[in-house]
Amino acid sequence: MPTEKTDTLVVGGGQAGIAMSEHLSHGGVPHVVLERHRVAERWRSERWDSLVANGPAWHDRFPGMEFADIDPDAFAPKERVAEYFAAYAVKIAAPLRCGVDVTAVHRKVGRPGFHVETSDGAIEADRVVAATGPFQQPVIPPLVPGDAGFTQLHSSAYRNPGQLPEGAVLVVGAGSSGAQIADELLRAGRTVYLSVGPHDRPPRAYRGRDFVWWLGVLGKWDETALEPGREHVTIAVSGAHGGETVDFRRLAARGMTLVGRAGAFADGVMSFAPDLADNLARGDANTLSVLDEADAYVERNGLDLPDEPEARRFGADPQCVTDPILELNLAQSGITTILWATGFSLDYGWLQVDAFDASGKPRHRRGISAEPGVYFLGLPWQSNRSSSFIWGVWHDAKFVADHIVTQRKYLRYYPSSRT
Repeated sequence: MPTEKTDTLVVGGGQAGIAMSEHLSHGGVPHVVLERHRVAERWRSERWDSLVANGPAWHDRFPGMEFADIDPDAFAPKERVAEYFAAYAVKIAAPLRCGVDVTAVHRKVGRPGFHVETSDGAIEADRVVAATGPFQQPVIPPLVPGDAGFTQLHSSAYRNPGQLPEGAVLVVGAGSSGAQIADELLRAGRTVYLSVGPHDRPPRAYRGRDFVWWLGVLGKWDETALEPGREHVTIAVSGAHGGETVDFRRLAARGMTLVGRAGAFADGVMSFAPDLADNLARGDANTLSVLDEADAYVERNGLDLPDEPEARRFGADPQCVTDPILELNLAQSGITTILWATGFSLDYGWLQVDAFDASGKPRHRRGISAEPGVYFLGLPWQSNRSSSFIWGVWHDAKFVADHIVTQRKYLRYYPSSRT
């Protein structure tokens, strides 16, 4: 049986892979998209039940299709987001194959292209696009031994409060996932401890405009690199309950206990850094900086947007901030579950080419790899701040597809014969 051949193989059938397919088709590039599960599987089975998109439906979509049955200012439920991408794949007639796992990619020896091993047989491709996104391998810090007597799970494995054993819950990580899950657990009547590290805490909306709109008009989506030292600063923003600003002090007022960054664990006791007040103050400063820029934009452009002075008012620090807990005996505090909302790492073990640095991170420029013929898509800050977001990955995909189209033109060139 002859080996299948294609010009470009796209690995991943989520938002990145579907966007890539659209632009490759527009460029006339023969290609195949392989997805090991279903389209947008991580939205379906690797997120909690009540998750909604963190941006409103008018914004968090591809340019070619709206969420027809959702208010543009509402936040789409996760299943609806997955259905959107599946419908989009049908709309653009993406050459998509689900249930096919890519296990290895090797550069051919002495000739161009790549040999690709899959669960459905081998494929030869001139180019490979790794469109598997940034949320590949859940990260759980090696702090608490697995036999310490607590249920431990990553946020990607959390579904709902009823899934957890009875008892209090320690949520480690207060970015968007950690803050929303901790809030859900508190609403379900659980005793919740939330470990809060350095974070940005933008307003959900201000002066009648959503945060994503302010990022757009203020040019924040176009920022091309993080400020030094901010690589590990999370963003606490939420579309839950119709969209609301994350307020850790308000969560504490409702009964949640806030602690600083999780540190060492020994003899059943978890220690926490004495940085909680500083982390909240840093979040306050981030909020105020956005409001300042927004107010300046309104004045400069003469916009008639309603004043919102209450957005600058923060509640009083609760006791857990003014008298922080630095050590906590978890069992004595009734904690039976530790939920790690501590992010993800990349996993490109299947891509066995010279495209990575010593730490395993892709070496690329806007998705164009250091290894000719290999491309990346969906990485955070791939080209700018928007890169790992739904609409941002669509624009990154166009840049990568245009590069592939140009390379194909070069390879089709033959010098004219001259006598």
